[in-house]
Amino acid sequence: MADDKDVLRDVWFGRIPTCFTLNPDEVTEREAEAYYLLLPRVSYLPVVTDKVKKHFLKVMRAEDVEEMWFEYEGTPLKWHYPIGVLFDLHASNTVLPWNITVHFKNFPDQDLLHCLSNSIVEAHFMSSIKEADALKHKSQVVNDMQKKDHKQLWMGLQNGPQTDNPSAALLSSTFP
Repeated sequence: MADDKDVLRDVWFGRIPTCFTLNPDEVTEREAEAYYLLLPRVSYLPVVTDKVKKHFLKVMRAEDVEEMWFEYEGTPLKWHYPIGVLFDLHASNTVLPWNITVHFKNFPDQDLLHCLSNSIVEAHFMSSIKEADALKHKSQVVNDMQKKDHKQLWMGLQNGPQTDNPSAALLSSTFP
């Protein structure tokens, strides 16, 4: 059986090859090409999809752009679930790359929470960390952290997992 550190490393550095395509019902000025990214399993869609948005906005008319959201095979993808969880829930038995459809219209209010900025994602992430710490360590780890440690965790998530990223060590020591 794999050592805990091996599992943590695989989760922290795990990436999912993903193909983003624009919903064919979206009105564009010219045909939109698919966009490919390796998505970190431990991140959230709004954190890693600025490039996707930028790519597709090149072919969209400004008046046709509303809030961007994603779906997989007709199911809206919840931004507040980590990417790895979304993949495991919806697409783990599919052939890679994971094909996600991008939408700029008809936001499904009944299925998804709005996420208008990365500060909302940051607040959700820190809340999840605090909850996990409360369950596993009776809030001892997060309560002992300074504000700069919280920011370091968030920056690590935003910048993506890297071997020299101190956030990887902080997370793995916090939640072994």
